Amino acid sequence: MVSFSEFLNYLAYLLPALIAGGIGYYFFKTYVDHQKEIQYLELRKENRSEVLPIRLQAFERLVLFLERISPGQLLARVKPVGDNKYDYENLLIASIEQEFEHNLVQQVYVSQKCWDAVKASKNSTISLIRRTSMSDKITNAQKLREVILTDLLEKSSPSDTGIAYVKTEIKKLF
Repeated sequence: MVSFSEFLNYLAYLLPALIAGGIGYYFFKTYVDHQKEIQYLELRKENRSEVLPIRLQAFERLVLFLERISPGQLLARVKPVGDNKYDYENLLIASIEQEFEHNLVQQVYVSQKCWDAVKASKNSTISLIRRTSMSDKITNAQKLREVILTDLLEKSSPSDTGIAYVKTEIKKLF
């Protein structure tokens, strides 16, 4: 058996070795963690340079979408096929929905708030068309076009609000 004094003797030799080992482990772990962080930051920097052009293209597509569904642009591009105001209303809304579906994937590259602003602009434009079409004063498709365009002279379109929000999101990138 080992006597108590021999045990203390072993402990006297072992304790400095344990302390040195603990300090060595701490420094090694700190060094490895720091290297991982540097690699992570380099990877993010590399990804950012690759993703930034894609995000900018998504913003461009969304601005183009908002311009295309702006009532002034939409009415100039989509002509009525008949005289029925409800058919023209449905044609305008179908055109907006088609444009929206074509740009759905862009939501992957923008923030949720930005995507919500784009959707709100789209829904407000549809609501504007529907509200205007419900008026008893409007009797045909041509009159619907005229009333929507005159309303836009007095106030800004929902697309203008959406475009302004997209521009603020782009400014955050730089």
